[in-house]
Amino acid sequence: MKKKQFKAESKRLLDMMIHSIYSNKEIFLRELISNASDAIDKLYYRSLTDKKVKVEKEDFRIKMEVDKENRLLIVEDNGCGMTEEELEHNLGTIAESGSFTFKQEENQNKKDVDIIGQFGVGFYSAFMVSDEVIVESKSIDSEKAYRWVSTGVDGYSIEECDRKIVGTKIILKIKPDEEEEKYSDFLENYRIQNIIRKYSDYIRYPIQMEVENRHLKEGSKDEYESHVETETINSMIPIWKKNKNEITEEEYNNFYHEKYMDYEDPINVIHTSVEGQVSYNALLYIPSHASYDYYSKEYEKGLNLYTSGVMIMEKCGELLPDYFSFVKGLVDSNDLSLNISREMLQQDRRLGLIAKNIEKKIKTELEGMLEENREKYEQFFKAFGMQLKFGVYNNFGMDKDKLKDLILFHSSTENKLTTFKEYVSRMKEKQEKIYYACGESISKIDLLPQVEQVKEKGYEILYLTDYVDEFVTQTLMEYDGHQFVNVSTGDLDLDSEEEKEELDKENKENKKMFEEMGKVLEKEVTGVRFTNRLKNHPVCLTSTGNISLEMEKVINAMPTDEKIKAQTVMEINAHHKIAEKLKEIYKKDKKSFDQYTKVLYAQARLIEGLPIENPTEISSLICDIISK
Repeated sequence: MKKKQFKAESKRLLDMMIHSIYSNKEIFLRELISNASDAIDKLYYRSLTDKKVKVEKEDFRIKMEVDKENRLLIVEDNGCGMTEEELEHNLGTIAESGSFTFKQEENQNKKDVDIIGQFGVGFYSAFMVSDEVIVESKSIDSEKAYRWVSTGVDGYSIEECDRKIVGTKIILKIKPDEEEEKYSDFLENYRIQNIIRKYSDYIRYPIQMEVENRHLKEGSKDEYESHVETETINSMIPIWKKNKNEITEEEYNNFYHEKYMDYEDPINVIHTSVEGQVSYNALLYIPSHASYDYYSKEYEKGLNLYTSGVMIMEKCGELLPDYFSFVKGLVDSNDLSLNISREMLQQDRRLGLIAKNIEKKIKTELEGMLEENREKYEQFFKAFGMQLKFGVYNNFGMDKDKLKDLILFHSSTENKLTTFKEYVSRMKEKQEKIYYACGESISKIDLLPQVEQVKEKGYEILYLTDYVDEFVTQTLMEYDGHQFVNVSTGDLDLDSEEEKEELDKENKENKKMFEEMGKVLEKEVTGVRFTNRLKNHPVCLTSTGNISLEMEKVINAMPTDEKIKAQTVMEINAHHKIAEKLKEIYKKDKKSFDQYTKVLYAQARLIEGLPIENPTEISSLICDIISK
């Protein structure tokens, strides 16, 4: 037996493979099982084209064996096997791939054969958990069998062995436990079974291993005995590769419950198969409720990514935009390879095409639900509407046009949620703007004095009750040519020309009084004026800048030392008796005038749900006014 050396570049690659390429050590078993599946595929294909090769598809299998005493893990297949030359070529030179070469051969019947591996490096992931790897293989084309042995970068040897049956057996001598890694876990049956079900559940051939089960002893009612039985660990047939017409709703839901640990049925299922520049199957679920950690930083978005039924990534975040991060499910594409790093996959152009198509499909399904099953859509929106709203203003509004028709708000004229499109369809003749009001709840918004005039004029108001809502309208700016206007802004402009003229005259006549009130309030407001927007209330605050009163509350509630303040104007109801009272005391009693001014401003802030900085002073002022 002659010891051989890997090429220098192969040594470097093997060292990198063992120490850095795969961060998740359990991946090694996925790679070995995929290689075994490929070997069986090759033999099956050969049997279709070579009458001398007589095999039955139902006889194919992959066998797992654990020898805890000798720290051995064995993976064996009855596929095509390898000759001495193939062992030298495929295992002696890292990154050589027999599967890749096979895929390039002409006349391949792609319908019958689906080769998984391409990179030719996955086999060497076995060295992450093994001190020594032994490969015993007998080729369908050879009378002799050969053994390949390696302890890693030191090289390998090839010699004849006495294997009698066609196929390959890989024997891993599992490393001893270390302080940070318990390699003995890979000698536990339950761990091997879990890894198989996680990554290789849909390999088309049975993966079998001996499992110890306890059964009630024959003739006994309470005495049990152990039996060692050969079990098939994988389910083999992926639900997503079946024809949609053959799958019941119950089967879809059962798969969802089992794979995504949700006790409730999904609100919608999207099952799609695409062929083109990149081909793939996708099975997507829209949950009926948000998971407990969905709106936390611990939540990780992503779809399970498979290639030819083998999972290559448990959470592929690149397949979903953030605003559709609630979607659960998987994508399976034969066009993708068993990758060696997340970074490589992120740069894969085909993955980008799949992600783009998935995004369009989800959006189309949501639009269809909104149109055809409003009750179900509103249930969905209650759970995930906040995420769609985040998507509108996130990334500087880059995706706002994709999402604006999926957003819902409560309305003052419709006792239900409404879309922007529906609002516009109900707009009054010559109405140019979309009016909205912000508050913690619909009931509190209805009490806002600024709402009175808008309702009296017969205009519909959108109620924005979530803290993100006004960021959405400010990002959109307009819908279908209609500008969004907050009823609490100073430029509401609902007065007739006659009302404007009369109000301008009133404000000019009392200009000095307002200037005096401004001095009393110092820098709290940018101005004071009479208004027609109020009917029953004496006073209100309106904003004049880009930051509204509601946004001031939202931003200042965030955990930051930096606080902001909206630019506000105190508006006094020109037709309320308080207006006449102010004019009267302005001429007679400076002290009382100052007191009224401060109390009115405090009242206006309380109406808006804003804090009062000096409640003790205001309380004393109110007592002074009452006692006069």
